[in-house]
Amino acid sequence: MAKKKFYVVWEGRKIGIFETWDECKESIHGFNGAKYKSFQSLELAKQAYSEEYDNYKGKTFFESELSEEELKLIGAPILKSISVDAACSGNPGLMEYQGVETETKRVIFKQGPFKDASNNMGEFLALVHALAHMKKSNDIRPIYSDSKIAISWIRDKTSRSNIQETENNKEVFELMERAEKWLISNEFTNKILKWETKAWGEIPADFGRK
Repeated sequence: MAKKKFYVVWEGRKIGIFETWDECKESIHGFNGAKYKSFQSLELAKQAYSEEYDNYKGKTFFESELSEEELKLIGAPILKSISVDAACSGNPGLMEYQGVETETKRVIFKQGPFKDASNNMGEFLALVHALAHMKKSNDIRPIYSDSKIAISWIRDKTSRSNIQETENNKEVFELMERAEKWLISNEFTNKILKWETKAWGEIPADFGRK
């Protein structure tokens, strides 16, 4: 069953907070310059309506599987951050990874596809790529990943993939080795945080292939 949403209309035939999409649509459909957004709770909608639309324009709002009470315990993601993710067709298979701004989903980097690799390898490489990229620009924002395995590999400064090296995936193994060496020889201050998928929906860097 879909969770209830609340719709804020800043500019439309009728402005305010609406509890159904039909009411919202009636206010904005065909209205030139309509300004509106949906929110997960009445509390968030009220807060948004008390502020300017421009404070919310272009921002990402996350779909949740949890109740409002459960969400309050977990809290909201840090929007001033970046998120990384990988996608792999098969295991091993064609893998690619990317890093995006959490708030806007603007792509910062994207690599692949690489042959005969795994999703865990891609998640690990994405984190190290993000760390190296941010160190170069003195960017101290936190980094989100939805992979507990990749986060543990970063913590241990080593990967533990059971994928066998072949001629097809030689490039990936070279990247993995380079990533491990970077972790050993570099210090970083960025916090690596676990993305809470059940609370916030798919990570913004998700490739949308599930």
